[in-house]
Amino acid sequence: MRWYRLAAIVRKEMIQIRRDLPSLLITLGMPILLLLAFGYGVSFDIKRIPVYVYDREGSQQSQDLLKHFQASEYFSVVQSVASYSALVQAIDAGQCRLAIVIPQDYSQKLSAGGPVSIQALLDAADNNTANVSISYGEAVMQAYNRQIQLDWLERHGLSSLQPSLSVDARTWFNEDLESMANIVPGVVAIVMAVIGSFLASLTIAREWERGTMEQLISTPVTPLELMLGKLVPYFLIGMIDTALCVIMAVWWFQVPFRGQWIVFFFSSTLFLMVVLSLGYFISVVAKSQLAASQAALIVTFLPAFLLSGFIYPIDQMPVVIQLITHIIPARYFMTITRDVFLKGTSIPLFLDELLALAVFALLLTVLATRSFHKKLS
Repeated sequence: MRWYRLAAIVRKEMIQIRRDLPSLLITLGMPILLLLAFGYGVSFDIKRIPVYVYDREGSQQSQDLLKHFQASEYFSVVQSVASYSALVQAIDAGQCRLAIVIPQDYSQKLSAGGPVSIQALLDAADNNTANVSISYGEAVMQAYNRQIQLDWLERHGLSSLQPSLSVDARTWFNEDLESMANIVPGVVAIVMAVIGSFLASLTIAREWERGTMEQLISTPVTPLELMLGKLVPYFLIGMIDTALCVIMAVWWFQVPFRGQWIVFFFSSTLFLMVVLSLGYFISVVAKSQLAASQAALIVTFLPAFLLSGFIYPIDQMPVVIQLITHIIPARYFMTITRDVFLKGTSIPLFLDELLALAVFALLLTVLATRSFHKKLS
């Protein structure tokens, strides 16, 4: 390999990038747009669930129960209806996710110290929201049930019962349980996968479409020199995009960065080598910018979005799908990114993921280099 030939290819590619200024601006602006779209558009936090109430008694005790739901940040008591049919109609119309029916003898049974049944109707068209609503509703009812038991015991001059077991839960790494802290670091991996493969997919295909491939083939440049010369400028752009994503994540979205910068950028380097080599291979095979860009987006975005653990936990997937995820490079970088951001994990705990990325980078580099032949077909 001759460094002067490599430098000449790098210079040629940078001139082409500079001449295509709108594409360069889009490349630098796309990470910010994707971060804003995913950061605000994708959320697993379920709060202010709309609740309708059919209070058949209308007593002070029943209103006290409803105040507990209203005080919770997870529920919002929107309206009280006067009939059961109105409640059903509200659920059918999607106006509420949870409906509560309080019986006529509610306060009477409470005063007697007997069991009281409260009916809860849930819209389970969205099963995730329904499951979360059930869990939150049960938590509110348990807290309220504990309070009325203590009140009943005090009114009857009995000693308060102390629970034999209590749980003091502490959340680590994402103390406020905000989904944004989990999503935004994952978006960084998605952006790098999409941007890197998309840019690299245009390199060789552009030469074919512009009719300059014959000139490249006639030069003494080797396939390895050509690939490296084509990808070096886009590697620099990819690292700039990565830095922009990290700055946005920390400064705009207030996601903590607890790890070491060198760990993150070293793993980012390996991952960029993987996606750039993959995009270059697609560019050689496709020979058309449109076909290459579409293929790059399909090959990188969909697996990174669905099979990397970004949306769905890998350990909850079917066994066959879990096995398939091992050939998705974004899976390993997704783990590194989230752990570096939230946990501050050090390199020794990332050895398996880093080794996997290094293997992918080596295999795809060899594949991309050997896929290009200096001949016209």
